[in-house]
Amino acid sequence: MKTRAFAKINLTLEVLGIRPDGYHDLRSVVEPVSLADIIEIEPRRDGRITVETVSGGAVALDALDARPEKNLAWRAADSLRRHAGKPDAGADIFITKNIPLGGGLGGGSADAAAVLNALSVLWGLDLPVQTLAEIGAETGSDVPSLVFGRTVLMKGRGERVSSWPAETPDLPVWHFVLANPGIHSSTPAVFKEADCTSRLTSAGEITDNMRLAFSSGDPRLLAAAMQNDLTVPAQRLYPRIAEAAAALLEAGAMNAVLTGSGSTVAGVVRDAAEGEAVCRKIPGGFRAVCVSSARWCNGQHSGF
Repeated sequence: MKTRAFAKINLTLEVLGIRPDGYHDLRSVVEPVSLADIIEIEPRRDGRITVETVSGGAVALDALDARPEKNLAWRAADSLRRHAGKPDAGADIFITKNIPLGGGLGGGSADAAAVLNALSVLWGLDLPVQTLAEIGAETGSDVPSLVFGRTVLMKGRGERVSSWPAETPDLPVWHFVLANPGIHSSTPAVFKEADCTSRLTSAGEITDNMRLAFSSGDPRLLAAAMQNDLTVPAQRLYPRIAEAAAALLEAGAMNAVLTGSGSTVAGVVRDAAEGEAVCRKIPGGFRAVCVSSARWCNGQHSGF
Protein backbone atom coordinates (compact mmCIF):
# COMPACT_ATOMS: atom_id res chain seq x y z
CA MET A 1 0.00 0.00 0.00
CA LYS A 2 1.22 3.49 -0.84
CA THR A 3 -0.24 6.36 1.14
CA ARG A 4 0.26 9.98 2.14
CA ALA A 5 1.00 11.12 5.69
CA PHE A 6 -0.36 14.65 5.86
CA ALA A 7 1.24 17.37 7.98
CA LYS A 8 -0.84 19.46 10.36
CA ILE A 9 -1.07 23.03 11.47
CA ASN A 10 -2.64 24.32 14.66
CA LEU A 11 -5.27 26.88 13.74
CA THR A 12 -5.60 27.59 17.45
CA LEU A 13 -3.48 26.39 20.35
CA GLU A 14 -4.34 27.36 23.92
CA VAL A 15 -2.15 26.49 26.89
CA LEU A 16 -4.59 26.09 29.76
CA GLY A 17 -2.21 25.05 32.53
CA ILE A 18 -0.03 22.24 33.82
CA ARG A 19 -1.59 18.86 34.60
CA PRO A 20 -0.77 16.76 37.68
CA ASP A 21 1.20 14.37 35.42
CA GLY A 22 3.48 17.23 34.34
CA TYR A 23 2.06 17.61 30.83
CA HIS A 24 0.40 20.82 29.73
CA ASP A 25 -3.36 20.96 29.37
CA LEU A 26 -4.09 22.12 25.83
CA ARG A 27 -7.00 22.97 23.57
CA SER A 28 -6.36 23.18 19.84
CA VAL A 29 -8.15 23.17 16.50
CA VAL A 30 -5.91 21.00 14.31
CA GLU A 31 -6.00 21.10 10.51
CA PRO A 32 -4.36 18.50 8.21
CA VAL A 33 -2.71 20.10 5.17
CA SER A 34 -1.48 18.88 1.82
CA LEU A 35 2.25 18.80 2.59
CA ALA A 36 2.86 15.09 3.08
CA ASP A 37 5.38 12.33 3.58
CA ILE A 38 4.95 9.35 1.26
CA ILE A 39 4.72 5.94 2.91
CA GLU A 40 4.92 2.54 1.27
CA ILE A 41 4.01 -0.49 3.39
CA GLU A 42 4.40 -4.18 2.67
CA PRO A 43 2.88 -6.54 5.26
CA ARG A 44 4.92 -9.43 6.64
CA ARG A 45 3.96 -12.62 8.47
CA ASP A 46 7.11 -13.14 10.54
CA GLY A 47 6.48 -10.50 13.22
CA ARG A 48 9.27 -8.20 12.02
CA ILE A 49 8.70 -4.46 11.62
CA THR A 50 11.29 -2.53 9.62
CA VAL A 51 11.40 1.19 8.83
CA GLU A 52 13.57 2.90 6.22
CA THR A 53 13.49 6.68 5.82
CA VAL A 54 14.87 8.79 2.98
CA SER A 55 14.62 12.49 2.20
CA GLY A 56 12.27 13.68 -0.50
CA GLY A 57 14.94 16.21 -1.45
CA ALA A 58 14.28 19.25 0.72
CA VAL A 59 14.42 17.68 4.19
CA ALA A 60 17.67 17.04 6.07
CA LEU A 61 17.58 13.81 8.07
CA ASP A 62 20.67 14.48 10.20
CA ALA A 63 18.61 14.81 13.40
CA LEU A 64 16.65 11.61 12.77
CA ASP A 65 17.28 8.90 15.37
CA ALA A 66 18.04 5.65 13.52
CA ARG A 67 16.90 3.39 16.36
CA PRO A 68 13.59 1.68 15.39
CA GLU A 69 12.04 2.11 18.85
CA LYS A 70 12.49 5.90 18.52
CA ASN A 71 10.63 6.03 15.21
CA LEU A 72 6.96 6.90 15.70
CA ALA A 73 5.90 4.84 12.66
CA TRP A 74 7.62 1.75 14.12
CA ARG A 75 6.10 2.38 17.54
CA ALA A 76 2.62 2.85 16.05
CA ALA A 77 2.86 -0.44 14.16
CA ASP A 78 4.11 -2.22 17.28
CA SER A 79 1.29 -0.76 19.41
CA LEU A 80 -1.32 -1.78 16.86
CA ARG A 81 0.08 -5.31 16.68
CA ARG A 82 0.03 -5.69 20.46
CA HIS A 83 -3.50 -4.25 20.68
CA ALA A 84 -4.72 -6.69 18.01
CA GLY A 85 -3.02 -9.66 19.69
CA LYS A 86 -1.19 -10.56 16.46
CA PRO A 87 2.46 -11.24 17.36
CA ASP A 88 3.18 -12.62 13.87
CA ALA A 89 1.96 -9.48 12.10
CA GLY A 90 4.79 -7.42 10.65
CA ALA A 91 5.52 -4.85 8.00
CA ASP A 92 8.25 -3.22 5.92
CA ILE A 93 7.70 0.54 6.06
CA PHE A 94 9.47 2.89 3.63
CA ILE A 95 9.08 6.64 4.31
CA THR A 96 9.97 9.49 1.97
CA LYS A 97 10.20 12.61 4.15
CA ASN A 98 8.86 15.88 2.80
CA ILE A 99 7.74 17.34 6.14
CA PRO A 100 10.57 19.20 7.95
CA LEU A 101 11.82 17.69 11.20
CA GLY A 102 11.18 19.71 14.35
CA GLY A 103 8.99 22.17 12.49
CA GLY A 104 5.76 21.87 14.48
CA LEU A 105 4.06 20.18 11.52
CA GLY A 106 3.68 16.77 13.17
CA GLY A 107 5.72 14.88 10.59
CA GLY A 108 6.59 11.89 12.75
CA SER A 109 3.07 11.80 14.16
CA ALA A 110 1.63 12.01 10.64
CA ASP A 111 3.70 8.98 9.66
CA ALA A 112 2.44 7.09 12.71
CA ALA A 113 -1.19 8.00 11.97
CA ALA A 114 -0.88 6.91 8.33
CA VAL A 115 0.72 3.63 9.39
CA LEU A 116 -2.11 2.95 11.85
CA ASN A 117 -4.73 3.56 9.17
CA ALA A 118 -2.91 1.51 6.55
CA LEU A 119 -2.04 -1.46 8.75
CA SER A 120 -5.58 -1.58 10.12
CA VAL A 121 -6.56 -2.41 6.53
CA LEU A 122 -3.57 -4.55 5.55
CA TRP A 123 -3.77 -6.68 8.70
CA GLY A 124 -7.54 -7.10 8.28
CA LEU A 125 -8.41 -5.30 11.51
CA ASP A 126 -10.64 -2.52 10.10
CA LEU A 127 -10.69 -0.73 13.45
CA PRO A 128 -12.85 2.38 13.96
CA VAL A 129 -11.08 5.73 13.92
CA GLN A 130 -11.63 6.35 17.63
CA THR A 131 -9.89 3.07 18.49
CA LEU A 132 -6.95 3.97 16.25
CA ALA A 133 -6.78 7.36 17.95
CA GLU A 134 -6.61 5.68 21.37
CA ILE A 135 -3.81 3.41 20.16
CA GLY A 136 -2.06 6.41 18.63
CA ALA A 137 -2.09 8.21 21.97
CA GLU A 138 0.37 5.58 23.23
CA THR A 139 2.78 6.66 20.50
CA GLY A 140 2.70 10.46 20.61
CA SER A 141 0.53 13.42 21.60
CA ASP A 142 -0.14 14.55 18.00
CA VAL A 143 -0.96 11.12 16.60
CA PRO A 144 -4.65 10.96 17.62
CA SER A 145 -5.35 14.30 15.91
CA LEU A 146 -3.93 13.06 12.61
CA VAL A 147 -5.72 9.70 12.49
CA PHE A 148 -9.08 11.36 11.75
CA GLY A 149 -8.10 12.90 8.40
CA ARG A 150 -10.09 16.08 8.91
CA THR A 151 -10.27 19.11 11.19
CA VAL A 152 -10.42 18.07 14.83
CA LEU A 153 -10.59 19.63 18.27
CA MET A 154 -7.79 18.33 20.48
CA LYS A 155 -7.86 18.59 24.27
CA GLY A 156 -5.77 17.45 27.21
CA ARG A 157 -2.21 16.59 26.18
CA GLY A 158 -3.52 15.35 22.82
CA GLU A 159 -5.37 12.20 23.81
CA ARG A 160 -8.91 13.65 23.65
CA VAL A 161 -9.85 14.26 20.05
CA SER A 162 -13.18 14.79 18.28
CA SER A 163 -14.24 15.73 14.76
CA TRP A 164 -14.81 19.47 14.64
CA PRO A 165 -16.98 21.37 14.08
CA ALA A 166 -19.56 18.61 14.37
CA GLU A 167 -22.30 20.76 12.87
CA THR A 168 -20.31 21.44 9.67
CA PRO A 169 -20.08 18.26 7.57
CA ASP A 170 -18.83 20.08 4.46
CA LEU A 171 -15.65 21.72 5.65
CA PRO A 172 -14.17 24.70 3.78
CA VAL A 173 -10.82 24.28 2.08
CA TRP A 174 -8.30 26.80 3.36
CA HIS A 175 -5.03 27.91 1.78
CA PHE A 176 -1.79 28.67 3.61
CA VAL A 177 1.84 29.48 2.99
CA LEU A 178 4.20 27.71 5.37
CA ALA A 179 7.51 29.42 6.12
CA ASN A 180 10.14 27.28 7.82
CA PRO A 181 13.23 29.13 9.12
CA GLY A 182 15.45 26.06 8.91
CA ILE A 183 15.96 25.67 12.66
CA HIS A 184 14.81 23.07 15.17
CA SER A 185 12.51 24.40 17.88
CA SER A 186 12.73 22.60 21.24
CA THR A 187 9.23 21.77 22.47
CA PRO A 188 10.26 21.51 26.18
CA ALA A 189 12.12 24.82 25.96
CA VAL A 190 9.18 26.64 24.34
CA PHE A 191 6.70 25.33 26.91
CA LYS A 192 9.07 26.28 29.74
CA GLU A 193 9.29 29.79 28.32
CA ALA A 194 5.50 29.89 28.02
CA ASP A 195 5.12 28.92 31.69
CA CYS A 196 6.87 32.14 32.69
CA THR A 197 4.21 34.35 31.09
CA SER A 198 1.34 31.97 30.34
CA ARG A 199 -2.21 33.21 30.60
CA LEU A 200 -4.78 30.58 31.51
CA THR A 201 -7.64 30.52 29.05
CA SER A 202 -10.86 29.40 30.69
CA ALA A 203 -13.45 30.69 28.22
CA GLY A 204 -14.12 29.14 24.84
CA GLU A 205 -14.16 32.34 22.79
CA ILE A 206 -11.10 31.40 20.75
CA THR A 207 -12.66 28.13 19.59
CA ASP A 208 -15.99 29.91 19.09
CA ASN A 209 -14.35 32.47 16.80
CA MET A 210 -12.81 29.65 14.77
CA ARG A 211 -16.20 27.94 14.52
CA LEU A 212 -17.65 31.13 13.03
CA ALA A 213 -14.83 31.23 10.47
CA PHE A 214 -15.61 27.63 9.42
CA SER A 215 -19.32 28.41 9.16
CA SER A 216 -18.65 31.40 6.90
CA GLY A 217 -15.82 29.93 4.82
CA ASP A 218 -14.24 33.41 4.83
CA PRO A 219 -10.41 33.31 4.99
CA ARG A 220 -10.40 36.78 6.55
CA LEU A 221 -12.32 35.45 9.54
CA LEU A 222 -10.01 32.46 9.65
CA ALA A 223 -6.99 34.76 9.77
CA ALA A 224 -8.53 36.82 12.57
CA ALA A 225 -9.39 33.70 14.59
CA MET A 226 -5.98 31.99 14.36
CA GLN A 227 -4.01 32.13 17.59
CA ASN A 228 -1.21 30.16 19.25
CA ASP A 229 -0.21 30.83 22.86
CA LEU A 230 3.28 29.54 22.08
CA THR A 231 4.00 32.08 19.32
CA VAL A 232 5.50 34.81 21.52
CA PRO A 233 7.51 32.43 23.77
CA ALA A 234 8.94 30.69 20.70
CA GLN A 235 9.84 34.01 19.07
CA ARG A 236 11.66 35.09 22.22
CA LEU A 237 13.76 31.93 22.16
CA TYR A 238 14.24 31.81 18.40
CA PRO A 239 14.31 35.22 16.65
CA ARG A 240 14.30 33.46 13.27
CA ILE A 241 10.69 32.44 13.94
CA ALA A 242 9.75 36.11 14.34
CA GLU A 243 11.59 36.83 11.09
CA ALA A 244 9.61 34.11 9.32
CA ALA A 245 6.32 35.60 10.56
CA ALA A 246 7.39 39.08 9.46
CA ALA A 247 8.37 37.76 6.02
CA LEU A 248 4.94 36.17 5.55
CA LEU A 249 3.10 39.34 6.52
CA GLU A 250 5.30 41.51 4.32
CA ALA A 251 4.69 39.14 1.41
CA GLY A 252 0.91 39.56 1.78
CA ALA A 253 -0.35 36.83 4.13
CA MET A 254 -3.35 37.93 6.20
CA ASN A 255 -1.96 36.50 9.44
CA ALA A 256 1.11 34.51 10.44
CA VAL A 257 0.90 32.14 13.40
CA LEU A 258 3.27 29.53 14.78
CA THR A 259 2.16 25.94 14.31
CA GLY A 260 2.65 23.68 17.32
CA SER A 261 5.74 24.72 19.24
CA GLY A 262 7.47 25.72 16.00
CA SER A 263 9.52 26.39 14.13
CA THR A 264 7.19 26.66 11.11
CA VAL A 265 4.89 29.66 10.74
CA ALA A 266 1.61 29.42 8.80
CA GLY A 267 0.28 32.40 6.86
CA VAL A 268 -3.33 32.55 5.65
CA VAL A 269 -4.01 33.43 2.01
CA ARG A 270 -7.25 33.71 0.05
CA ASP A 271 -6.60 31.04 -2.57
CA ALA A 272 -3.91 28.99 -4.30
CA ALA A 273 -3.00 31.78 -6.73
CA GLU A 274 -2.40 34.24 -3.92
CA GLY A 275 -0.43 31.57 -2.09
CA GLU A 276 1.92 31.15 -5.05
CA ALA A 277 2.38 34.93 -5.24
CA VAL A 278 3.21 35.11 -1.53
CA CYS A 279 5.65 32.18 -1.84
CA ARG A 280 7.58 33.99 -4.57
CA LYS A 281 8.10 36.98 -2.26
CA ILE A 282 9.47 35.02 0.71
CA PRO A 283 13.25 35.55 1.09
CA GLY A 284 15.48 32.65 0.13
CA GLY A 285 16.58 32.03 3.71
CA PHE A 286 13.22 30.43 4.46
CA ARG A 287 11.68 27.30 3.01
CA ALA A 288 8.26 28.41 1.78
CA VAL A 289 5.57 26.10 0.47
CA CYS A 290 1.91 26.60 -0.49
CA VAL A 291 -0.54 24.13 1.03
CA SER A 292 -4.27 23.62 1.34
CA SER A 293 -6.55 21.70 3.68
CA ALA A 294 -6.31 17.93 3.29
CA ARG A 295 -9.57 16.00 3.72
CA TRP A 296 -9.87 12.24 3.76
CA CYS A 297 -11.90 9.67 5.63
CA ASN A 298 -10.40 7.07 7.95
CA GLY A 299 -8.77 4.39 5.81
CA GLN A 300 -9.81 6.01 2.53
CA HIS A 301 -6.73 8.11 1.78
CA SER A 302 -4.65 5.12 0.74
CA GLY A 303 -3.47 4.78 -2.82
CA PHE A 304 -2.97 7.50 -5.44
